[in-house]
Amino acid sequence: MFKSFGKEPVEGEDAIALLFQCGVYDFTGEELFYFDFVRQFTIYEGEDYSRMEQLHCEFVFNPIDELKKLKASRFYFDYEGDVEDFFTEIENLEEFKKPMKKKPIHLSVYQELV
Repeated sequence: MFKSFGKEPVEGEDAIALLFQCGVYDFTGEELFYFDFVRQFTIYEGEDYSRMEQLHCEFVFNPIDELKKLKASRFYFDYEGDVEDFFTEIENLEEFKKPMKKKPIHLSVYQELV
């Protein structure tokens, strides 16, 4: 689903800005493993730049030993291939494969200002 969304052209966007990130973080006072797909958008008001926003699809897992040692951050806008190559690289990462075999404790889809 995120692959389809990541490839979808967006009116007004010159480039696709994607991020895959994962790792153990203490955002809520409790260490949890976050597995996050992000698409960034540039918002304009008329012809003028207004702001950047990010849409997250975030899976949260208990930080079991197998996940604690995983950490990754890959940006498509820094990538030298096409978007399909980017997704292939992400899907081949251990940081992608291992969490995909686990059941998340929480899923959030949210948009935020950058």
